Amino acid sequence: MATAIEHTEAPRGPSFEKSTNGTNTLDHAHNGKTTRQRAPYDYGGNPLAHVATNDPEMRLTAFGGDFQPGLYRAPNRKFANPAPLGLSAFALTTFVLSLINVNTRGIGHPNIVVALAYGYGGLVQLLAGMWEMAIGNTFGATALSSYGGFWLSFAIILTPGGFSIESDLIKFGEATFLNSFGLYLMGWFIFTFILLICTLRSTVAFFFLFFTLDLAFLLLGIGYLQHDGKHPQGDCIKAGGAFGLMAAFAAWYNALAGIADSSNSFFIIPVAHFPWSDKGREHRDKVDNSTARDAAHTA
Repeated sequence: MATAIEHTEAPRGPSFEKSTNGTNTLDHAHNGKTTRQRAPYDYGGNPLAHVATNDPEMRLTAFGGDFQPGLYRAPNRKFANPAPLGLSAFALTTFVLSLINVNTRGIGHPNIVVALAYGYGGLVQLLAGMWEMAIGNTFGATALSSYGGFWLSFAIILTPGGFSIESDLIKFGEATFLNSFGLYLMGWFIFTFILLICTLRSTVAFFFLFFTLDLAFLLLGIGYLQHDGKHPQGDCIKAGGAFGLMAAFAAWYNALAGIADSSNSFFIIPVAHFPWSDKGREHRDKVDNSTARDAAHTA
């Protein structure tokens, strides 16, 4: 007797599918019927990535995000995102130096920053810049590597009894060192301004970081150039330190935006995309103006 073999389809598990409005939906099979609901983590993805990371095909790891003004491009090889590390190294070193520049607790010389400038702001940030180069991020590699070099050169200049750069310049007069250091800072102001231009199509948080840093370099450079022969101009140095503190907190903020994701945080850090940026235009294209149009036709 032939035995009929019944073929039963295995129960269908949850699956993600792209909906027409650009969000993810989760399909559930129950009693032969399929219900659809939004994925539980679907609340915008990582804003620093500049793409909707809630798309399964573009899903980033917990350390997603990008030190890149343009759209996120996933690297060909698996690398952790080095941007938050470089931003954090820059932020802490800048924070300590800026506190000294605003004369916190009467500290008059940045000797303590030399250790940070060598170990964290210099070496670690330089490594982060090289890793940015490995994942193909030109902007991140240029910025982080350059500021890593800045902190290393800063430490070399101010190393007490080491390279004797400061003491040798002072032999020709205090004004010689002050003018030289002022020109050094003005060169970094020009470089930072170049990077600032490249952030105009990114986010407000990213732009604010380079804007405040650029003003810090400018004011510090002016302070050292507008000296009285023995000391830099105090008000400009304090103002530069104040902008340096804002840049430090902005760097920490951007680092947190690059680290925080739905897998390790209960909230997403807002970074406010410029309306003319690619992400801003994407948000505008998704705005439903049908209600406004219907109201206008009714009127």
